[in-house]
Amino acid sequence: MKLTRAEQTNAAESRPSNWLARLTGLVRPLRNAFRFIAEIGIKDYPPDSQRRLKIVNVFSSLVVITTFVYAIQLWMSGDEAMMPVVLLNLGLALVVSLVPLMHRFSDIAGGLLLVVAEFTALIGFTAYFGRLGGAPLQYVVAAAAPFVIFEARRFWLVFAIVTSALALHLIAWFSFPMEVARLAADQKIIDSLYVQGAITTFGLISACVYYAFSLVERAKAETETVLRNVLPDEIVERLKAAPGNTIADGFADASVLFADITGFVRLARELGPERTVALLNRLVCAFDDLAEIHGVEKIKTIGDAYMVASGVPVRTPNHAQSLAAMALDIVATLEAISAEENIAIGVRIGMASGPMMAGVIGKNKFSYDVWGDPVNLASRLEQASSPGRITVCPGCYDALKETFVLEPRGEIEIKGVGMQNAWFLNGRRPEISPSNAMSKRA
Repeated sequence: MKLTRAEQTNAAESRPSNWLARLTGLVRPLRNAFRFIAEIGIKDYPPDSQRRLKIVNVFSSLVVITTFVYAIQLWMSGDEAMMPVVLLNLGLALVVSLVPLMHRFSDIAGGLLLVVAEFTALIGFTAYFGRLGGAPLQYVVAAAAPFVIFEARRFWLVFAIVTSALALHLIAWFSFPMEVARLAADQKIIDSLYVQGAITTFGLISACVYYAFSLVERAKAETETVLRNVLPDEIVERLKAAPGNTIADGFADASVLFADITGFVRLARELGPERTVALLNRLVCAFDDLAEIHGVEKIKTIGDAYMVASGVPVRTPNHAQSLAAMALDIVATLEAISAEENIAIGVRIGMASGPMMAGVIGKNKFSYDVWGDPVNLASRLEQASSPGRITVCPGCYDALKETFVLEPRGEIEIKGVGMQNAWFLNGRRPEISPSNAMSKRA
């Protein structure tokens, strides 16, 4: 049956995908097998030790496989003179196969067994094939591998292993010249053995160095992720550029907001610890999402209170508008969650604008914080506000009056300030859409 041109084209295009599917089918069982081996004996150790022991297990399994295959090849050659080497390879494979089981004694027992077995076997291989057979070259792997197998914190153990490997390399090189080798192997075999030894040595050293650098890069990435969750991105970049410098800035005009869940103490008694934490986490995560949407900076949470600022650490002319929009969304979000959870929860919000300072404080558990009269005023306005309402100061009123609906509240007593005019923020002006408001500010 003759295929049409279209059918031939489709068949040709499907071949790579078929080969890929077959290759994936072959690789998957192998990957699963190594994954199973990597997990042997490591369950009771902390995560950092588990990662290291997985490397030991996988490395040991590769040694077992390669030495066993090599032993079978030599045995199938039919050369009776090779039988001692066959037995040496089988013995090495058997001993190294016990490495994962040694983890039950300690986290270094398996690694020590691997080192002793390898160091002993390399002397045996050198005795049979001579120093040009490539076996002494593999002692060089010990310059890097112990740091992965035992970690650098065990300095004296690593130092002892590296020193022993150097001594054994020199002993093997000077004690077993080619004329005293027990097997008078053909030069092609010797060259082949040396190439195998060189490939193994370079490969293992490269793998160890790669693993070490990957751990460093992973640690740096994890540290930076934590930093960016605690500090603003701009502050993280400044800390990276000048780690020892003090981070402190003054802002001629910025805005700050405090939001406090009303009746939360009473609600916590009713809900119990688990539901209380789950609810508070949901609220804070929702507020965090709003802060990201509106481009403002979360400063901190204090119990059931949430503090956020705008215009810091990056100066922006529309800081009050951004914070006002977030305040309205906080109220709407609380109403939605309250209805969904069938729980009576509300929020009081206070907001103030003016000159303030910001910077990084602390040493071990540092944080980015803001200070100034607007911060104190926003906190007082939140306390004086009403559930479900947003109370703003005169500075906010001047910045928001053209684009938002503000309801005069009159003078209120503010602790530490005295009588202060205040307004309720009720919403955006109907004729001002968010997009128009943004264009007007620009």
